[in-house]
Amino acid sequence: MADNRITDLIAALDSGASKVHTQALDVSFNEILDMYSSNELDISPDYQRLFRWPLGAQSRFIESLLLEMPVPPIYVVEAEEGRYMLIDGLQRISSYLHLRGVLEAPHLKEPIHLGESLTLQDCDIVHALNGLKYEDLGTALQIRLKRAFVRMEVVRKGSDPRFKYYMFKRLNTGGEALTAQQLRNCTIRLLSADFNDFIITLSQSQDYKATTQGLTEEQRLGAFDQELVLRFFAMKNNRPSFKHDIADFLTEYMESVSERTDTPPFDYVGEEKIFVKTFTVLAASLGEEAFAYASKDRTKLTRSFSVLHFEAISLGLQGSLPNLEPTDLAMMTKVKTVLMALKLDSSFYGLTTGGGKNSSGQLAARINAVSEALRVAGL
Repeated sequence: MADNRITDLIAALDSGASKVHTQALDVSFNEILDMYSSNELDISPDYQRLFRWPLGAQSRFIESLLLEMPVPPIYVVEAEEGRYMLIDGLQRISSYLHLRGVLEAPHLKEPIHLGESLTLQDCDIVHALNGLKYEDLGTALQIRLKRAFVRMEVVRKGSDPRFKYYMFKRLNTGGEALTAQQLRNCTIRLLSADFNDFIITLSQSQDYKATTQGLTEEQRLGAFDQELVLRFFAMKNNRPSFKHDIADFLTEYMESVSERTDTPPFDYVGEEKIFVKTFTVLAASLGEEAFAYASKDRTKLTRSFSVLHFEAISLGLQGSLPNLEPTDLAMMTKVKTVLMALKLDSSFYGLTTGGGKNSSGQLAARINAVSEALRVAGL
């Protein structure tokens, strides 16, 4: 019996392995630069935002190349027309591109622009390198850098898309620079980019941005504004599946829509209309206070953003949405009056502050409180 189980296990693993076709190549960093410059190597904008290495770490990597130290392999996926999509190795490749003056990284605290070349610093083996740029290294060392090679593991185009997706997740999960939504943005493209692009586009809409001004710059850099759009659709369309772990819930919903296994299928046109009207109403009524929460004495609203208010109000609004007209100033004033009173209410305050609120029961209570307040007001 035990032998049969092992045989079946081996067969299952072999079947999975057969769905991934790989090829190993040794490529020079100069070839990588050429592939990047000619768009043969794709570092998507969402993925490029994950570049976080400080100047010292970048410099020490360049020092390693000059010392001809071994470099860990990078991983790419073969896409259409033979182009490669980078799935692991971003920090190393971006460091070399920065040295050569071809990196664009405006998201960093100290932005990097095209034409700006890395000045080596904090090199701890060959201190004489500190303060030098690529053009200062001389022909011999420049050639050494250009010819430094790295093993490139290529996941071939014929591989199963879901295995490529899981490979990216396994390689990148745990990287301190990746937030949950940044990881989703990068990996989901290996299944389909449609839903991901839809979310990113909606996150840039004017009314949505007006109601989420309370988000910090760090949250926006971490794509939390995009995660909130995903959260809106996942909670609206698949709330019965939510138990407790919000990260897994959001990832699974994004996978189901991207793979078109969701039931019913995601209606892009209809869902966009609902999203746009929801945030048009909230921008017209509450504006930047849409997701602010009450102070401890419940006499005023803070300027901070509450994800619990985001869930409760954006979803609790849905029952009244068909009746609401954003251009009706009297109606929008009434909506504001009702929701502002609710935000300062002691019961709602208890539902949206403190720990232990990330459960399906607490979520339902928050949403129902908003829905009921609007219903009682005749909205």
